[in-house]
Amino acid sequence: MHLLRTCLTRCVYNEAYARLNGSAYYLDGEQDSDIRHEYVAGQVFAMASASEGHNRISLNLAFHLRTATRGTHCGVFISDMKVKVAAHESFYYPDVLLTCDSGDNDPLYKQAPCLIAEVLSPSTELIDRREKLIAYRALPSLRHYLLIAQDRRCVEQYMRDADGGWRYRVCDAEGIIELDCQPLRPTLTLADLYEDVVLQLLTEEIR
Repeated sequence: MHLLRTCLTRCVYNEAYARLNGSAYYLDGEQDSDIRHEYVAGQVFAMASASEGHNRISLNLAFHLRTATRGTHCGVFISDMKVKVAAHESFYYPDVLLTCDSGDNDPLYKQAPCLIAEVLSPSTELIDRREKLIAYRALPSLRHYLLIAQDRRCVEQYMRDADGGWRYRVCDAEGIIELDCQPLRPTLTLADLYEDVVLQLLTEEIR
C-alpha cells in the first residue's frame, strides 16, 4: 500500500536505514524531528501542513469528544499523537483519535483507538480513502472512521457492527453523527463540527 504515496518533501530519515532498523529508529528520530512523518512498512513520508479550516474542524471534533470523556478513562488526541497499525507495520498521525482502552497508555503512540477521524484535503484525500481506510480497519478496537470534508458540510462514517462487518453512511445538511465507544455514546451535529468554519473561504484555501 505504501506504493500509493511519494515523499513530496525532504525526509530527515535515511529510508534504507529505516527499513533495516525498523520502527524503533523511526520512533526515536520522530522525537527530534521538526517535521512529522508517517511510517509505512519501512518507508517514511513527510506530512504536509494544514489549512485554517482543517484545524478548526479537527479542534471542534476534539473539543466535543473531550467534553464527553470527562470523568472517564477515555482519552482524545489530536494531530501529534501517532496510531500504530501493527498488521500493516505502520504509524500514522490521525487528525483526531479517541481511545477508551485503559491499557492503551504508550506515551508515543496509541494502538487501540475506538474512533479515528481524518479531515480531507486535496493532497491527502486519496490516502485517507484508500490506504488508511484499509489499514485502520485492521485495528480490532476501531468502531468508527470519519472522513470529514473541508469544502462542504459532509461527513462519511464507517461503522463496525457487532459481528465485525462494516457499514457506511453519509451525513450532510443538518445530519447527526451517533458514536458508540463504550462507555461513551456521544452524539455530534454537523453544526458542532463546522462551527466557525467559513466554507467559501475554505474552498479558496484548498484549491
